[in-house]
Amino acid sequence: MNIQRTTESFSPNLGSPSPPETPDSSHCISRIGDYLLLEPLEGDHVFRAAHLHSGEELVCKVFDIGRYQESLAAYFALGQHQHINQILEILLGETRAYVFFERSHGDMHSFVRTCKKLPEDEAARLFHQIVSAVAHCHDNGLVLRDLKLRKFVFKNDERNLVKLESLEDTYILDGLDDSLSDKHGCPAYVSPEILNANGSYSGKAADVWSLGVMLYTILVGRYPFHDVEPGSLFTKIRRGHFNIPETLTPKAKCLIRSILRREPNERLTSREILAHPWFVSSAGLGGATGHGRSEREQEQTVPDVNMEEELEQFFS
Repeated sequence: MNIQRTTESFSPNLGSPSPPETPDSSHCISRIGDYLLLEPLEGDHVFRAAHLHSGEELVCKVFDIGRYQESLAAYFALGQHQHINQILEILLGETRAYVFFERSHGDMHSFVRTCKKLPEDEAARLFHQIVSAVAHCHDNGLVLRDLKLRKFVFKNDERNLVKLESLEDTYILDGLDDSLSDKHGCPAYVSPEILNANGSYSGKAADVWSLGVMLYTILVGRYPFHDVEPGSLFTKIRRGHFNIPETLTPKAKCLIRSILRREPNERLTSREILAHPWFVSSAGLGGATGHGRSEREQEQTVPDVNMEEELEQFFS
C-alpha cells in the first residue's frame, strides 16, 4: 500500500482506531493510523516514522490540535515547490495533529562543516536550489526570517538535491508591504538593519542578507562575520566589512558583494540572484579543491551551534 500523499487537500485521515493523544512517554513504538512512530528526533514533537505497509521512512511532527492549522498556515498558502518540504498526510486525534513529511538525508550546515568548503560548481548547484525556494516564498508573500544553512536539508543520499526543511517560522505578509519589526533569527545570519532598527525593516531584504551569509560560508568554509562574543559579532555585522579569499572566481566575488551590502535597497532580490551569471559560468567549473588553506582559515571553520541561538535573548 502506498502512502496517501495530500498536496492539494489536507483533509484529515482519522484512521481506525483514533490515533493516541501523544506518543508513549517512554519512547516505545506507537501506532498512528497506518504509521509507526519510532524514536524522537527533536524533543517530544518530532519523530522518525515508518509506514506500516510500505516500510517507507518519514518524519512526523506533532502539534496541538488547536494550533496546528496556524502552525502550518504557510504550507497551505504556498503550494508545492520542488525545493520546499511538503506535507504528505495529516492525521488528527482528539488533542494532537500528526503531520507527516518525507525524511531528509542530513543538513547543509553539517555538510559544510564536514567538507570545510565546497567547489564552486557544486556550491552553485546547491545554492541555486536554496535561492529558488526562497524566491518562491517571497513571490507568494512569505518572509522566512530565520534563514540559515541548517534549515536546508538533503532530499537524497547523493546530497545533490536540497529542500527547505520547515515553513513553521515564516511570516505571512498581508499585501505587498514586507515591513517587519521583530528581531527573530540566528545571530550569525542577522542583517545590519535588524541590529540597528528601532522601527521596521524589509523582511525580504533581511532574508537576502542571510542568503549572502550562507553563500559565503559554503564557498569559504567560515562565516563572513564571526566572534564568540555576541556584542563583538554584532559590531562586525553592523560595519559590514568582510574579506573574500582571492581563490574565488570574479563572478563568485561579485555575487557575494551584491548580496552582503549594508544598505538593504542595494542588495539583489532573491529573483535577481537566480539570474546572476555566476550560476551559468560555474556549470563547467572544476572548482577549488580546498587544499592550501591557511592556518587562520582552519581555525575559523564553521562552528557547530555556538551562535545558533535565538536573537531575541540579546535584545530582551
